[in-house]
Amino acid sequence: MTLRAFIVGLLTIIFISAFCFFNDAVLYQNLLIGFHMPMSLFGMLIPLVILVNPCLVLLYKHTRIRLFRPFSGKELCLIFALVLPTCAIPYCSFMRLLPRAVMLPHHYVKTTPSWKLKQEDGSYLPVTELIPKAMLADPDVADGEALNGFVQGLAKHEGANHVRFRDIPWSAWRQTLTFWVLLFGLLWLALTGLAFVCHRQWSQNEHLPYPVVQFAQSLFPDEKGSLNSIFRNKLFWISFVIIFGIHINNTLHQYHSDILIPVQRVFNFTPFRVLFPTMLRGGGWAMFWIRLYFSFIAIAYLLPSDVSFGVGLGPFIAYYILGVMMKFGLSPYAGGSYSPKIHSGMILGGYIGFFVTMMYTGRHYYWSVLKSSLGFGDHQETGSLAVWGMRLFFLAAIGLIISMCAIGLDWQLTILFTILIFICYLVLGRIIAETGMFYLSPGVYPCVILIALMGEQSFGPVTLVIMFILTTMLFSDTRETYMPYIVNAVKFVDLGGRDYRRYSKALLVAMCVSLLVAVPAGIYFSYDGGTNWRDGFATSSVPRGSINSMLSIRTSLQAQGILEQAESVSGFARFANMKPNKQFLITFGIAFLGVLLFSACRLRYSSWPIHPILFCAWPNYAAYMTCWSFVIGGIIKVLVTRFGGSKSYQRIKPLMFGMIAGDMLAGLVIIASGFIYYLVTGESPKSYYVLPP
Repeated sequence: MTLRAFIVGLLTIIFISAFCFFNDAVLYQNLLIGFHMPMSLFGMLIPLVILVNPCLVLLYKHTRIRLFRPFSGKELCLIFALVLPTCAIPYCSFMRLLPRAVMLPHHYVKTTPSWKLKQEDGSYLPVTELIPKAMLADPDVADGEALNGFVQGLAKHEGANHVRFRDIPWSAWRQTLTFWVLLFGLLWLALTGLAFVCHRQWSQNEHLPYPVVQFAQSLFPDEKGSLNSIFRNKLFWISFVIIFGIHINNTLHQYHSDILIPVQRVFNFTPFRVLFPTMLRGGGWAMFWIRLYFSFIAIAYLLPSDVSFGVGLGPFIAYYILGVMMKFGLSPYAGGSYSPKIHSGMILGGYIGFFVTMMYTGRHYYWSVLKSSLGFGDHQETGSLAVWGMRLFFLAAIGLIISMCAIGLDWQLTILFTILIFICYLVLGRIIAETGMFYLSPGVYPCVILIALMGEQSFGPVTLVIMFILTTMLFSDTRETYMPYIVNAVKFVDLGGRDYRRYSKALLVAMCVSLLVAVPAGIYFSYDGGTNWRDGFATSSVPRGSINSMLSIRTSLQAQGILEQAESVSGFARFANMKPNKQFLITFGIAFLGVLLFSACRLRYSSWPIHPILFCAWPNYAAYMTCWSFVIGGIIKVLVTRFGGSKSYQRIKPLMFGMIAGDMLAGLVIIASGFIYYLVTGESPKSYYVLPP
């Protein structure tokens, strides 16, 4: 890794970490990161290679100063590898959740009567008293301003537009930030180890396509900094200009609706829903809105057809199955977020089945890595990267288990919970490497499996609320989660020279810098303008969901007269008290076996049309927002290869890369122009989203 690549990567990280929360939560416009293909990073790639690099070429010719050399493809690989993992910190999967999840429960306990538990002596106990203090912020600091200022915004000094940095009640956050940053740090270390372990198997043995990396690589310059040949392709520029123009036109229409005509990307076909009553009954009303997202259409074109149709058709099939269940009197959606619902069983069954298939396919490799990491194998067979990755994973996982046990979970339960966490994250990483589906929001909750297997009577309220809060923080919003980023980052390092040792050290520095910038920035902007209540998910569902789910189970146990028994059970006694949820396990098993069946058929029959990823792209927000785009992209590929052959497929690829490039640069331009609009007018820009909000 060159010093210049490290410095540029670090400056990019500082900018994204400092600006992201303000852009997403205050200006409320196109998400600066938002996906596992961040606009803020991939959008900057286009001007860098077509504007900055040519200027550097001229400077270097005249000065011969090495600093002014044009960026090579290898340098850009290392910059991307450094920046990508840090994108898990500034907003959606970390800073969007952390401040609200640890402070707003104190607000809701004052306004929600059911959050006060009646005691035997007639007094009332706030439900927040059941939660370990390290998991929540201190609301009483500065005479209650730690909470009131967070909810309403701190009072500003006369003549000032913003609060002073030193006025923030930082001491209210010290204990909880220490706990959560340590917990996430251990999780990220463990996931980094898993990414190192899996990279050789996925990249070299199974030859997964890594579509996100493939797109970036198609635009990278060569070793001398010369433009990639794709920039001399007319199809690339035609699609780029058209897509870029559509987004800019639609954005300007928000301000000049009397002059400009928007280009529609959403089409209403709801009148046809009467023809599909079963799907409608299953909750598939959203499937009758066709949403076109150009990047997903292009990604689908780059994938094998069975993968595109597996991702695209998953929601249609799932909603039909759910509709059939409802027709026979079953209630697949009955229960809270963390209840063992039929709907949850379908999703989790698909993920666990996909994990089992993945482990079986690479069983010889993973077994060799495990043996080598314990000192019983030969490093040459697996590579030292995978061996040290496995050791890093074990050490970090042990630290993670100890941290969870320290706040009150039994070690037996913690081990099971941690294993499920890593299974779900590993499947998310596999999905991004195999499908390029860079919008991942599957709604997988590991604690649900434990409750379904053991029964609600096996857990006391304190244990439940701890597990639910951990699940909320780790899985409630996975659209910017760490594992898919590090999987693609390791692939970039592979392309950039494979200097994993220096990369690991640089990544540790980058993550620390991002935390040091993003955490204070997020808390500062929360106090500067108060909580952004427009974001109902983060301000309502996140801080209330865990506690409401626990209270619902507590009420049920109390009605059955077994609350005291549930509160007293611990350790191995939980397993002796098991009462599995049959409906959940049946749907879980069907989805699990479906993955195994589809995987076997795909291995046995070369013409098998649907990839088992279908069972991981079941009904959820991300799936139904993008499914039509994947179907359309898959159909385009089938038609091109059917009537034009492989040569035509290769000729059309630049057209698809241009569509992605147009999306990325348009998103970045809209973000920049929105910020300028705010600086000039003092008003928030009008929202227009290039990709799903």
